[in-house]
Amino acid sequence: QVQLVESGGGLVQAGGSLRLSCAASGSISSFNAMGWYREVPGKQRELVAAITLGVSTNYTDSVKGRFTISRDNAKNTLYLQMNSLKPEDTAVYYCNAQIRRTYYWGLGTQVTVSS
Repeated sequence: QVQLVESGGGLVQAGGSLRLSCAASGSISSFNAMGWYREVPGKQRELVAAITLGVSTNYTDSVKGRFTISRDNAKNTLYLQMNSLKPEDTAVYYCNAQIRRTYYWGLGTQVTVSS
């Protein structure tokens, strides 16, 4: 069983930055892919950014050029660097890991961007 623990969320003004971290209980170097999702009340959870075993990345259009996903295999940690934050980035951010056909989720961390 893989456990994922997110941290780094908080309250920031528009234009500011935050770095989210996701600490995994297992060796992430064996994970097929990892990603960050976000969810706001009344809306479907959406993929923000993902990174594969081969460190290929993809981003949703609204965060391209502002967010960067990365992974540190030695620390078993996934990161999301968020710059130029906007009020519409406000959401609960969840870490996700895929191992073969099984998906694991963290409990989420709140990000609030004030205008």
